Amino acid sequence: MRIAVTGCNGEVGKRVVKLAIQSGHDVVGLDLAAGPFTDDLLTAPQSLNFTYLQVDLTDYQASLAAIRGCEGIVHLAALRSPSDYVVATHNTNVVISWNVLRGAAELGINKIAQASSVNVITMVYSKKCEFKYFPIDEAHPCLPDEPYGLSKVICEMQADTLVRRYPSMRIASLRLHWSLPDTTKARSRDPSGRAKEDLWGYVQEDSAAEAFLRAVVEENGKWTGHEAFFVVSPNHAYWEGQSQYGSIDSKDLREKYWPDVPIKEGFDVSGTKGFFDCGKAERLLDWVHNDNLCAPAKDI
Repeated sequence: MRIAVTGCNGEVGKRVVKLAIQSGHDVVGLDLAAGPFTDDLLTAPQSLNFTYLQVDLTDYQASLAAIRGCEGIVHLAALRSPSDYVVATHNTNVVISWNVLRGAAELGINKIAQASSVNVITMVYSKKCEFKYFPIDEAHPCLPDEPYGLSKVICEMQADTLVRRYPSMRIASLRLHWSLPDTTKARSRDPSGRAKEDLWGYVQEDSAAEAFLRAVVEENGKWTGHEAFFVVSPNHAYWEGQSQYGSIDSKDLREKYWPDVPIKEGFDVSGTKGFFDCGKAERLLDWVHNDNLCAPAKDI
C-alpha cells in the first residue's frame, strides 16, 4: 500500500514511517519543514520506499496534490498544544484535518487514521478536570474548554460528517496520550502537578505507530465508518521518586487525588493499572500496548 504520513518529522510520525516501510509499504512523508528528519531512522534500502514532500497542509489544493496516488493516510500533522489559547492552534488544526480528510474523500482514499488526543476530555490544558468515572473510555463526555482539545473534537466530528456522505471511507481517530520513546521520563514525574491532570498516562511511541498502521492496513472486518479509540498504556506512569522504589498503587492515587470519581462497574483500578480503558482498540484494531519495541513487520 502507498501510505501518506502527514507530520512525518514528528516523534510518532517517524516511527509510523519506519514501521510502514518495514512492513512492505511505500510511504509519502508530508511535513512543513524543508527536509525529512525521518531519514535518520531509515537504512539506505528503506529510503528507496520513502518520498518526502514539503507541503503546507492549510492549503487545500496543495494537500490534494500531496496525497494524490496514495491508498491510505496516517494524519499526524498538527500543533500539539493550545500555545497562546487564542486562534493559532484551533484554526491550524481544524483546517489541516479538514483538508486532509476532505481531500481523501475527493480522491477516493478510504483508509485513514488521524491523531486525536486524550485532551478531548478535560485534562492538563483545561482550567479544571472533570472526570465522570474511571477507567475512562470512549463513552466519556468530551467537553474541552481550550482550543487544542476542541480542535481534536472537531476533527472527530469532521470524520463523522465525511463517512455519512462517503460511506466507503473508514476513519480511525486515535486519542493519543503523551508519546514517549520509553517510560523513564514518565516515571520520574511528580504525582501532584501536571501528571495528576494527565492521570499519569503515556503511550510508547512505537506502540502508537503500530496502532496507526493497524487502523489503516488491517482488514479484520471488525469496524467500519468512523471510530475513536483511546491509545494509552494500560499502566499508570507514576513511580515514587525514581523507578527503583516501585510503583504507587493506582487505588491510592485515586483515593488521594480523585476520591469522588467512581469506578465503572466490573472494573478495577488498582496496582499498576492506569486510568484509561483501551479495550475498544484491542477489540476492533487488535492493538495491545507494548512498552518495548514496535511489533514485528509480519504481524501488521
